[in-house]
Amino acid sequence: MKVRMDHYQANPSVYQAMSQMERQVTESGLDHVLYELIKIRASQINGCAFCLDMHTTKMRELGESEQRIALVSVWRESPCYTDQERAVLELTEAVTRIADNGVPQEVYDRVRSFFSEKETMDLILAINVINCWNRIAISTGMFPGCRD
Repeated sequence: MKVRMDHYQANPSVYQAMSQMERQVTESGLDHVLYELIKIRASQINGCAFCLDMHTTKMRELGESEQRIALVSVWRESPCYTDQERAVLELTEAVTRIADNGVPQEVYDRVRSFFSEKETMDLILAINVINCWNRIAISTGMFPGCRD
């Protein structure tokens, strides 16, 4: 496997813009575990091995169980997630696959039962940021271990 380009070096301003969006999310007050669940689920859907490796590792560092990490892709059938986490995972899937069905009202309503409008926007931005990172990593040929 070979990385196609080092996007950090190729266009530092793009990396800086992405980093600013990432900071916006991390400084928003969004729970770190929720953000990592978003990153894992979007990366699974998008097929981004680099990001999936990074964020499952981060979940372990946060003290999450192997069960919760392993079952993210089948969260609907797994009792180890809270109702709030389920709402966030459902929103993550809807936004990541937005061309399929948009974001159904019932998905939005479930999220809003747990989060304010501001927090909902934080979640939407978080989902968009990881989708963008996935697309950068996949397009440039990144793979687990390529930056070690």
